[in-house]
Amino acid sequence: MAHLTLLIHCKDQKGIIASVTNFILENEGNTTYIDQHVDAVANVFFMRLECVFTNTSFNTAQFKTAFKEKLATPFEMQWQLYPATQKLKMAIFVSKYDHCLYDILGRYNAGELNVDIPFIISNHSDLAHIAANFDIPFYHIPVTKDTKAAAEQEQLKLLKAHQVDFIVLARYMQIVTPTVINEFPHRIINIHHSFLPAFVGAKPYHAAFARGVKIIGTTSHYVTEELDAGPIIEQDTIRVTHSHTIPDLIAKGRDLEKIVLSRAIKLHAQHKCFVYGNKTIIFT
Repeated sequence: MAHLTLLIHCKDQKGIIASVTNFILENEGNTTYIDQHVDAVANVFFMRLECVFTNTSFNTAQFKTAFKEKLATPFEMQWQLYPATQKLKMAIFVSKYDHCLYDILGRYNAGELNVDIPFIISNHSDLAHIAANFDIPFYHIPVTKDTKAAAEQEQLKLLKAHQVDFIVLARYMQIVTPTVINEFPHRIINIHHSFLPAFVGAKPYHAAFARGVKIIGTTSHYVTEELDAGPIIEQDTIRVTHSHTIPDLIAKGRDLEKIVLSRAIKLHAQHKCFVYGNKTIIFT
């Protein structure tokens, strides 16, 4: 049985949904899930569809060829077809903060994340013991101003050798340059305090405390060349009061970081994120 996920976006026009679902039916398939959205301003149609083919003679390659000829080309579609059960390979980049790493690996170990993790990369050796506890290879690749270019080439070598599909920056405290970004466009996920850019610098919670904020939050986004300005995948907030201390804010913020990052990973791994321009369409 073939279980496929189909992603489509194109100029909005009549008959797209009917044409796609009828094509699946003609190929002895059954549409099990469908969601769609029209950006009325840009006049763009987005759709995520899941379908199942129980015919033992079904051939995915032949289906893709026929779909391209009969639907994708006439409708001028941008489209991707994925086996729904296929696990993406996800590399993790970390530095010294361990809360996001522990959360990801805990969820991974519990079977919550439909991914494979071939390795963890860090610019420090501090978290090697965590990787060892979860039996995941750990690579320490130091980064300095003088060695950054060479370090990124070493990272790329590992990423390509293991055929990694996407990268998660689980509080990786280094700027990722276009050298890596261009190899993984919209496939590098970052997490940061949603105080940015209002509270920039190394201690955003201290700055937020000094301003007496009433809400703190976290944003997960795709990495682009413009720092912390990539398409947003997931966000969340929590209320705080004058009675909360700086350690309280930090603890609450880290809890949000773990939750928001795990949500973003799940959305990406399940092919529920459309990147269009500098924003996302998220099908949940």
